[in-house]
Amino acid sequence: MRVMVMVKATKDSEAGVMPTTELLEAMGKFNEELVKAGIMLAGDGLKPSAQGKRVAFDGPNRSVIDGPFAETRELVAGFWLWEVRDVAEAIEWVKRCPNPMPGPSEIEIRPLYEMSDFAEALTPEVAELHDRTREKTALR
Repeated sequence: MRVMVMVKATKDSEAGVMPTTELLEAMGKFNEELVKAGIMLAGDGLKPSAQGKRVAFDGPNRSVIDGPFAETRELVAGFWLWEVRDVAEAIEWVKRCPNPMPGPSEIEIRPLYEMSDFAEALTPEVAELHDRTREKTALR
């Protein structure tokens, strides 16, 4: 099962406070463990929401909203994409993670949808379209 593991933003991360050398080293070692275990598919930190944009959809209309965005505790400061047996395994790995922020912080784990989750709406043609896209992405 694939999961998105999200490091939640804090006032420090939204202010652009950079991690210490010690934290960068600890996270690097943790990421090495994830790679050696065959779990980590991707992962990176995100710049503060002040540097971000949102695109709002309302039917055919689109509007762009400039950051920063309110509710820091609802924002994401970084992420990993992991392949694990189940959510319990992801929880065990997150418990081993260094605290990603200087103070209190949270990491959220969310399972990704797999194509099999869309069985009722998934025609062979739509499945083939998504398979082609994944294959092209994997070649990059």
